[in-house]
Amino acid sequence: MKRVVIPELLDTDAGTPREVAGSLADLDMFNRRFGGVNTMASMLQAVAAQRKLRSASWLDVAGARGDMAARTVAVLAGQGLEVKPVLLDLAASHLSRHMAAVCGDALQLPFRDNSFDVVGCCLFLHHLEPEQIADFVNEALRVARHAVLINDLIRHPLHLLIARAGMPIYRSRITRHDAPASVRRAYTVSEMHEMLRPTQAQQIEIKEYFLFRMGVIAWKKKNTI
Repeated sequence: MKRVVIPELLDTDAGTPREVAGSLADLDMFNRRFGGVNTMASMLQAVAAQRKLRSASWLDVAGARGDMAARTVAVLAGQGLEVKPVLLDLAASHLSRHMAAVCGDALQLPFRDNSFDVVGCCLFLHHLEPEQIADFVNEALRVARHAVLINDLIRHPLHLLIARAGMPIYRSRITRHDAPASVRRAYTVSEMHEMLRPTQAQQIEIKEYFLFRMGVIAWKKKNTI
């Protein structure tokens, strides 16, 4: 299945405030029910175990209103790991008023080197073109002390069928456009390996999760911390 780039409406808030809010609620539903929260929690737990962290600061890139971050924090709190998230989004209108949040560009993160234990993103990377992905990961590695986490979709024909079959449960017209567009724009695991090979990461780990999710851990070289 060939990758096709179709602009997503939520990226530019191309809808009424109610439609945008409905689409953000749909994203929360996807992450809650279909593996997004569990994927991120699993990766954060893996970093904490590997680097022996009792707590972790986390920059959530393209974190929108923080639904996924808040749910992930709650899951990990139940497992004894304290995670402190900060949201970053290009659209100030998406950001939560109830969590620490910064409006900024993912390719030029407005933070000093080693500002967070982990930099992560969920359902963001497929918005980038291949030539931008290494740039983003290297920039995120600059800001991270331990690792960069990528939580995203896997492009697959069956995944596209599932995205289309879900139309009746989507709250927003924006989601009915963006859900299949996201699948068609996503990358495969082998493509992700190839795109991340030239980065400054010490090691890349990619694992497949429930319902066509991939979780990527790009480990930072310890001598650069």
